[in-house]
Amino acid sequence: MRKKNPPPVGKIVWTDLTVKDAAKIRDFYRRVVGWKMGKVPMGGYDDFVMFPPENKEPAAGICHKRGVNAKLPSCWMIYISVADADKSARECKKRGGKVLVEPKDMGSYGRYCVIKDPSGAVAALIAAPK
Repeated sequence: MRKKNPPPVGKIVWTDLTVKDAAKIRDFYRRVVGWKMGKVPMGGYDDFVMFPPENKEPAAGICHKRGVNAKLPSCWMIYISVADADKSARECKKRGGKVLVEPKDMGSYGRYCVIKDPSGAVAALIAAPK
């Protein structure tokens, strides 16, 4: 997400898969889906961005269950655009949800958090940089 053209609030803007052996699962999806991959340096290891075979636009990320991702469930995590990640995290708690990753900056992508709704479903919320 860029400050110049932020996505509309409520739009699903990204998808990541967080797993213990990201390289193995990356290769699984390369063979099964046909994705190409790029590396995303994480300081001591690489996560991966996956691309459709004939497209330069990224399709998804495949991440190691390490660092800030260590406690996340192994699932396809959607990122939903919100106006304010901090406000949305507070509202989540108020409405019976849990915040699994408190709001934090993600560089030029904005500010995000990871929530669990009252049904147990997990999603990330991301606000464009201000």
